[in-house]
Amino acid sequence: MELPVISAAPATSGGCSAGSRGSTPDAFAHLPDHIRARVRDHPCYSEQAHHYFARMHAAVAPACNIQCNYCNRKYDCANESRPGVASEVLTPEQAVRKALAVAAAIPQMTVLGIAGPGDALANPARTFETFRLFAEKAPDIRLCLSTNGLALPAYADEIARHNIDHVTITINCLDPGIGARIYPWIYWNRRRIHGPEAAAILIGQQQKGLEMLVERGILVKVNSVMIPGINDAHLREVSRTVRAKGAFLHNVMPLIADAGHGTYFGLAGRRGPTAAELRALRDECAGDMAMMRHCRQCRADAVGMLGEDRGAEFAMDKVDAMEIDYEAAMAKRLEVRAGIVDQLQAGHAMRSGAKAAPAPPSRPVLMAVASTGQNLVNQHFGHAREFLLYEVSAAGARFVGHRKTDLYCMGADACGDKGGGQGKSKSESAAGHSAESVLARTIAALEGCAAVLCSRIGFEPWGRLEAAGIAPNGEHAMEPIEDALMAVYREMQRADAAIAAPAREWEQEQKRA
Repeated sequence: MELPVISAAPATSGGCSAGSRGSTPDAFAHLPDHIRARVRDHPCYSEQAHHYFARMHAAVAPACNIQCNYCNRKYDCANESRPGVASEVLTPEQAVRKALAVAAAIPQMTVLGIAGPGDALANPARTFETFRLFAEKAPDIRLCLSTNGLALPAYADEIARHNIDHVTITINCLDPGIGARIYPWIYWNRRRIHGPEAAAILIGQQQKGLEMLVERGILVKVNSVMIPGINDAHLREVSRTVRAKGAFLHNVMPLIADAGHGTYFGLAGRRGPTAAELRALRDECAGDMAMMRHCRQCRADAVGMLGEDRGAEFAMDKVDAMEIDYEAAMAKRLEVRAGIVDQLQAGHAMRSGAKAAPAPPSRPVLMAVASTGQNLVNQHFGHAREFLLYEVSAAGARFVGHRKTDLYCMGADACGDKGGGQGKSKSESAAGHSAESVLARTIAALEGCAAVLCSRIGFEPWGRLEAAGIAPNGEHAMEPIEDALMAVYREMQRADAAIAAPAREWEQEQKRA
């Protein structure tokens, strides 16, 4: 089931296309329809799809052939959400049983990927056996993998034979001197190589592998980790180069550098980029190619929609106890996808039929949204572990990223009522921090936002947000995100005009006098 081809103005490095009625420009509008159709239901590749579709990462690849200073692989770990982390490493047979169980329970699942916890191509037998077995059972689900690229040229033909038409390569630099500061060593031709020599080999293999995949018609997304002081200024060149070689999407991710994760960079105190630095770099690179802004830097065993992790529901002991009607599950998946297609077509028809008045120039503002998916404002403020960020102007709403936070409210749904004391329903967050400290961090994470939209919000966070200069808004629950954002923006414009009117009148009086 493919999503409809939706026409849109080409994406630019700046704001939205005029007259878009609040819709985010299609970053893939410049691509042929047959290529756009291949990514439109892939939540890790398409910004639109991540609101509606789910994915599963099969943790079958424990070994890695390089060492990165930002990585520390951890196993049997349920409390961290970052690449390289998994609660259990599976055999190919276990991974297929789990994937079929996930596909039955989450009919929105459209993608099975292998992203570690090591490197997919450093474990080729396990990786390709998983794909072979799963393709026989669920041919409707797309297959993809992520790799550091060192072994990619050797397996490009094997990738094509298994109908894996989406591959992500992590490319952090093109300069071996920079690479030596990121990669302590690689394992190549049965020996460990260090320094610039190792980085030069890795970079050469990555570029060769990228070209080989593109020649075989495989879609390539490039991931890059933004490391302030090391490769941040260099990533513009990376973006230009990989686009020239045929990559169609670039995902610039922030360095995760918490000392508690045990990485070299974390223990050395190297900081990650600020939200403003990350956004500025993404905007600069967007002049070269389509930019991915909705990445969540998922675990190697992630399950569900982007921004959520349902992996604990599908531990192997639970999967082994499940009784699944696979034929009924297949029918349900097709039914759900057809419903999503109908929903998207209806929304597109409504937007296409609306005639918007020419939008005057306006200063864009940032707004945050609490959402569990389906492109709706449908989550309580206190239940959000992340907020989606949009740049909103009279020209439309442009998705620019997300801000993560801790769970503030551990109580029942009713705790989100405006009259209730949401922050008082539970004194401790999921991470063991006080609700007071979690709320303070959440408000700090929303710095720079003019408003936050959610389905409900408690009295205490409402007041704290207002005191921080952020307007809380629970008036657009269950509305499409972009429509709600534009409604709030227009209300802001009306309020600004009402405030400015007396000042203009006074100025006119002064001139007449």
